[in-house]
Amino acid sequence: MQRILVALLSAVLCLSAQTPKKNAAKPGFDKQKFEQYVRHLNLWPAEITVEVRDPKPSEELAGFQWVEVKASLGERFTEQRFLVNKEQTRVIQGEVLDLTANPFQKQIGVINNAGSPALGTAGAPVVVALFTDFQCPYCKQEADVIRKNLIQTFPKEVRLYFHDFPLEQIHPWARTAAIAGRCAHLQGDEGFWKFHDWAFAQQQQLKPETFRSQLMAWAPQNGLDILQLTRCFDNKETEELVNKDLAMGRELKLNSTPTLFVNGRKLAGSVDWESLKRVIEMELKYQETAKNAGDTACCSVSLTTPGAK
Repeated sequence: MQRILVALLSAVLCLSAQTPKKNAAKPGFDKQKFEQYVRHLNLWPAEITVEVRDPKPSEELAGFQWVEVKASLGERFTEQRFLVNKEQTRVIQGEVLDLTANPFQKQIGVINNAGSPALGTAGAPVVVALFTDFQCPYCKQEADVIRKNLIQTFPKEVRLYFHDFPLEQIHPWARTAAIAGRCAHLQGDEGFWKFHDWAFAQQQQLKPETFRSQLMAWAPQNGLDILQLTRCFDNKETEELVNKDLAMGRELKLNSTPTLFVNGRKLAGSVDWESLKRVIEMELKYQETAKNAGDTACCSVSLTTPGAK
């Protein structure tokens, strides 16, 4: 009898082990499997570091979740977004767009141009937001393109806003120059653009250890108040403005300079004039009927020295 009871008990336990539990927890998101998939998709070799972030529920598509992936090699990186269904059997790469709104509304909503150095006519139908670095050679190239062509070709149709995005890891005086440029801007747009042209023209001669003396030798010869500039620069009174631009650039997923946004459309890298002109002309044509982007400036902005009473 004892042997029969033991055999019956063993059979019950075996059957229980083989029967799936209805309340068993569902497996989590398989990051390793997804990493292998995106590596193959993008031809990313082993030396590329891939970070698969935790999935977040999608508000746009029911049953899907957003998965962000960051691939990096040293200081360089790129980011991608994917929509993955909860069963982890289908994936959509890209963005979910709203046909009733501007396709670049998300970027337009992030970019805050208020108080930034500007060129062109306020209220223009096309806004170009430029993120740049004074020590970057490609930024110098783009600056030459913009200064020679943009406002001359589109004097009333385009408004340009300048934003700082110094790549401090590879450009040791870029942040210093950004702070100095914003100090010059406190004395007006003209003062800023004089500094802008000087900094890029002197890019090869400027050094971290001599930047201040070079700046102070240049400023009085170009109509800037040297006492105001010295106080602002030495106290880093505009550093917070630079930090805000950096934070904005990171939110926009910037990973290189220069980067332009034409009514929210991202153009990464140095863009030749004919290509930029073509994009602006197409945007002008689109805005004739869409009227869903452009400069919304309604009033003048009075600039004062931060911290001044």
